[in-house]
Amino acid sequence: MLTGRALLLDMDGTLVDSHAVVERCWTAWAREKGLDPARVLAVAHGRQGHATMADLLPDRPVEVNLAENRALLAQETADTEGIVPVAGAPAFLAALDGAPHALVTSADLALATARMGAAGLPVPAVRVTAEDVRASKPDPEGFLRGAALLGFDPADCIVFEDSEAGTTAARAAGMRVVGVGPQAARFSPDVQVDDLTTVTVTVDDEGIHLTV
Repeated sequence: MLTGRALLLDMDGTLVDSHAVVERCWTAWAREKGLDPARVLAVAHGRQGHATMADLLPDRPVEVNLAENRALLAQETADTEGIVPVAGAPAFLAALDGAPHALVTSADLALATARMGAAGLPVPAVRVTAEDVRASKPDPEGFLRGAALLGFDPADCIVFEDSEAGTTAARAAGMRVVGVGPQAARFSPDVQVDDLTTVTVTVDDEGIHLTV
């Protein structure tokens, strides 16, 4: 069992299965640039698009990356085909109703709203999106901001993540991590689950208790 005072939740791969959309959009971008789509997808997961572009094409001006990222975000926001909730996500979020929790995602607000809506999931009242931070995951800024907005110390927060960038960010913030999805085990989270069906949430005066 893990007990914390607040939960910080990634979106893509953690609450929402958007793999089909991400693969479509980033594969097309990779082919336009003459890059290996598999390599691009491995780098892109969990990070803001312009950070991925800067990593893959380091000689390009920042302004070009930002402009292409805006265009790619528009494509991803408009494309919701195949988006579904991660197994167990609806019940998991319902169990958190009234408990301190926040969405912390590398998506911007429009994309987060579109994907959560397409998956039939409520957007948490407290959220940290791309517009709210200066640095993308694996920088811990987003998770630290989420903790601050909820009013809790980082050590009292538990992060749900699926990506290496997100797990690294959570660790840098001094938070415990529940890794979601089979691949998450590779990043050495405190606990790993294949999906959210195996997570039981209990809330009382002592905090949020997670049983897996």
